[in-house]
Amino acid sequence: MPYSENIKLPEGSIEKTTTTLNLGPTHPATHGVFQNILELDGERVVSAEQTIGYIHRAFEKIAERRPLYQITPLTDRLNYCSSPINNMGWHLTCEKLLGIETPKRVDYLRVIIMELARISDHLICNSIVGVDTGAYTGFLYVMQSRELIYEIYEEICGSRLTTTMGRIGGFERNFNATAFEKLEKFLKEYPRVLQEFINLFERNRIFMERTQGTGGIDAARALNYGFTGPNLRAAGVDYDVRVQTPYSSYQDFQFNIPTGTSGDNYDRWQVRNDEMWESLNIIEQAYRKIQNFKGAEAEVYHADIPEYYLPKKEDVYTKMEALIWHFKIVMGETKMPVGEVYQSVEGANGELGFYLISDGGRTPYRLHFRRPCFIYYQAYNELVKGSMLSDAIVTLSSLNLIAGEMDA
Repeated sequence: MPYSENIKLPEGSIEKTTTTLNLGPTHPATHGVFQNILELDGERVVSAEQTIGYIHRAFEKIAERRPLYQITPLTDRLNYCSSPINNMGWHLTCEKLLGIETPKRVDYLRVIIMELARISDHLICNSIVGVDTGAYTGFLYVMQSRELIYEIYEEICGSRLTTTMGRIGGFERNFNATAFEKLEKFLKEYPRVLQEFINLFERNRIFMERTQGTGGIDAARALNYGFTGPNLRAAGVDYDVRVQTPYSSYQDFQFNIPTGTSGDNYDRWQVRNDEMWESLNIIEQAYRKIQNFKGAEAEVYHADIPEYYLPKKEDVYTKMEALIWHFKIVMGETKMPVGEVYQSVEGANGELGFYLISDGGRTPYRLHFRRPCFIYYQAYNELVKGSMLSDAIVTLSSLNLIAGEMDA
């Protein structure tokens, strides 16, 4: 509940009262478990203090007691709106430490999944921005496309939200025909859905007045805060991990990096829309490349690394070597080489990084997640100071803050 605080002013001046409002930690408008303590002058924000840590999961410490594969489910629960990107980023980190080179077909399959996840994340973010400006229609409309993406996930790994998708060196199984059919359906239908969604908002007077000129940040300040991803590109900086330090053969694809100018709520919304078009373009390129593989190459879905990749079940039941590897991998008895690596991917919210230190044991000596949400949430006070309370809600949404990345 809000309460009033009397502020002492010089003699002769009029006494002024501000109100302290607890926005969260559980509030329908915050879309996550975190708290903002707002000081309000009427409905205008004087200051904001961010508080996090309500999930209490301690992922990084848990990871120090788990073998590599048992860490994959932890990554699902960072940005759970695009968990396959987290999964692929973690597997790339392990492969970097272990010196594993994946086949091209594996890289292209990963690119398809990561770009589908980016679209899923962006459509959730942008449609929620619409909800917070008073327009529910767009949110309900694009959820149909989100469901189709989740159906593709189901065909690949059997899961939808927290996917734990893939393995070190590739995928647990090849993509079946139904997965590709659903992918083709998505590529055919989503461009029309996306364009209709954009048409609902892009030139809508109410939406423009609620988002343009609010929550803005310039390029220099964004860089100082450590912004990455759409929030940095909306400020005019074209930094993209897929281009700067390519991984999973992203250098084989042609795509643009959308940028904005003012870094406000409208620019962030627009950049994410433009990125969805680019993701569709990348997926189409990757799908064409996959169709070019013939014969045995068309069946490749993982690297040949028996010491880290689970053997086929029929081999486990009939071959002693396969049974031994299966036992060692499942029980976490495969030791890692000594080393220190950092691997980053372009997550839907920005640069998602994994800093892994191994002392040669069966579990990481130290593991740190670079969570983009945790980093740019520091700027929230600056973004909303002087704005209206309603603008603070929209800014919270356009940053796309995911509580799962707030405390690790």
